[in-house]
Parts: sequence; structure tokens; C-alpha cells
Amino acid sequence: MSGTSKEPNVLTQLFNTFFGKHWPVWVGGIVLGTLNVILFAIKSPWGASGGINNWGENLLSAVGLLHPEHISPVNTNLYGMLCILIVLGSFVGALFSKEFALRVPPVGELIKGIIGGAIMAVGATVGIGCTIGSFFSGVPALSGGAIIFTIGLFIGVIIALRYLIWEMDRFPSWSTGKSYNFLAVKPNKGTWQIVLGWIMVAFIIGLAYIYNGSNITMSWFIIIGGLMGMISQRSRFCIVKAFRDPFMSGESHGAVGVMAGLLVGLVGFTAIKLFGIGAGETAIRAREMTWVFPHFWGKAAIGGLIFGIGMTIAGGCAVGTLWRVGEGQIKLWLAAIAFVIVSPLSNLFIVPAIDKLLPQGMKYKNFLPDYIGYDGAFVLVLAIILIWYVFVKWNEKTGRFSAF
Repeated sequence: MSGTSKEPNVLTQLFNTFFGKHWPVWVGGIVLGTLNVILFAIKSPWGASGGINNWGENLLSAVGLLHPEHISPVNTNLYGMLCILIVLGSFVGALFSKEFALRVPPVGELIKGIIGGAIMAVGATVGIGCTIGSFFSGVPALSGGAIIFTIGLFIGVIIALRYLIWEMDRFPSWSTGKSYNFLAVKPNKGTWQIVLGWIMVAFIIGLAYIYNGSNITMSWFIIIGGLMGMISQRSRFCIVKAFRDPFMSGESHGAVGVMAGLLVGLVGFTAIKLFGIGAGETAIRAREMTWVFPHFWGKAAIGGLIFGIGMTIAGGCAVGTLWRVGEGQIKLWLAAIAFVIVSPLSNLFIVPAIDKLLPQGMKYKNFLPDYIGYDGAFVLVLAIILIWYVFVKWNEKTGRFSAF
């Protein structure tokens, strides 16, 4: 019919479905949980702080502050590469949706990014993991230490929120002022972002292909890392949001999204461990103990508390920091840089000091099925998730524990 606009073809419609608007967080959580199970089936679950620490070790080694002999190059380290691909995948998602821009907040926010990133590095090294390794993967791995780490996260978030509210009330000028955006485009312009996005997709596929002949596990980590970054960016998946928002604004969507991912991981991880999937007859126990770290209960509590404070001040958890780096948020660039630099230094100086203070009974591996069986461990974790869900939904309705 003349005078009517041409309807987009089916491929354009499909592209717009994924990149025309943001996804519900629960969709992102389910997909990320599924990809996490696939990572475990291939090798081992999702982790972020270990990869960031690997970046830091290589950086400090390059400038002569660390000895390189015991440091794996980033291009051979599964988690170092996984973290890089999360950034690149987020970059692709931001480009395809024309959301990429260099966003420079006021100076006070930049300073908080640096401080928060440094604090997260200390928390991750002390607690042997971050919001991904010791929470999003650790809890479904049926680790008792992961549950303690999670409690520490909640307490840390509440402490940091109280500080931020106090700061806004007493010193509002610290984080206010002019902000800047560079390279932002309007919806009907900026075709260069989509073109660059396709170039990055070709680069990621080419990189996976290069490793395919010599290290197929790395190829899978590259592809899955890219998908994780893109999905996190499109769904705004962020664990600090899940912990912070119920106590700040009362909003529960971020928390529900994380819970959805935890439930998928719980089912998948339990099956892998219970049936020894991916393990030989002599390695079943090692498979069971995957992602069960020697941090129960003291190290997990201290690490979780510190990490919770840091991520709230920075405004991004481990994965939230990485995907926000990919979409151009400069505050989180500074948080990531601080995390990278401080992490290996904390491993060298802070962690040994804490280990000397804590008795062995406060830093051992606690695998819940060893105490209450697989059935009991599964039900316990499921009950914790359901109680959390009921709480955030009730609080969203009543505002009982919300700051605003």
C-alpha cells in the first residue's frame, strides 16, 4: 500500500527484540545461571575476582613489582580471559543497543569508584571470592562458607548504605557537580556503533577459533564469557543492586533476577556433583569440592563484609563492574583499575596477616552435604532463597526496611 512505511525484515525484528530495549532481570538471571552450569560441566563455575587478580599479577609483574615465574599470562588463564570477554561482550551489547558512551560523573563519584574498587579487592582476597565466585557460584556449589560470605555481604551493604545516606545528608557536594558524556548517540543515528559491534562479534568468534585447535576449553570460555557480558549488560544484572535496592528504594527486581540464576545453578550444580558429571571414578570427591573454598567461617564473614562495603561504595559488584566498564562508565573503570592493582598486593600483605590471626577452625572447607546430605543441603539453600524472595517482596510492598 502506498504511503505506508516499510516493515522491517524478520532478521531486523529479531535484532530489535534483543537490543531494542532492556531485558527483564529475571531473564538475564536464568540465562546466566544456565551458562554457569555449562561452564561447570566444561571445567569449573563462573568466577570473576580470580581473573581480575590475574590481570593485576601480570600488570605488577610487567612493572617489576612481582616475580613472573608463578604467574600465568592472561591469554592462558581461563578466568583472566573470561573477565576480558565479559567486558567485550558488554561492549557489544552497548554498541548494538546504541547505549555506549564515555560517562564521566562528578569527581566525588570517581573517588568513590577508586575507594570501592580497592575495598572490593581486599574483600575478595580475604574471602577467597567475590559476589560471583563466593556467592552466585558458591551458594549453588553447596558451600557452607558461601552462605556465611553472603551474610557478610548483606551486613556490609547495610553499613555502606548508612554511610552513603549520611554523606548525602551532611556533605551533598562531595558527589554532586557537572558530569560529562562523550560518544553518546541518538536512537535514529549512530550507525557506527552497530557496525563496530559486528566487528567486535567477528573478533570474539575469531579469537575462539584461534584457541579451538590447542585449547578447546578456552574457546568455550571465550564464547560463554562474551555471552555473559552481553546478557549482563542487556538485563542490567548486578548483584550489588540485588543486595542494595531492597534496603534503599525497596525495589526487588534485581534481587529476583539473582535468585532466578541461583535456582538454575542450584539444580545444575547439585546434579553435576551428585552424579560426578565430568569426573573420573577417582576424581568424584574433587568434583564435589569444586568451588568449596577454605574460608568457613571466619574468612568468609570478614571477606563478605569488606566486599559488601566496597561494592556498595563503588556502585558495582565484580560482574557489575566489568559490564559497566564495557558500556563506558568511567567511575567503574577506576573501580576496576583499583581492584586490579590492589588484589595481588592484598594477597601478598593483607591475607597472610589475617591468616595468622585466624585459627584453622575459622578457615576450612565446609561442604554442606558432608553434614546434612545432598537432600538436606539442597533444601537448605532452596529455603534460604525462598525466604529472601518473600522478604524482598514483602519489603517492596511495605517499605519497612527501605531507606527511602
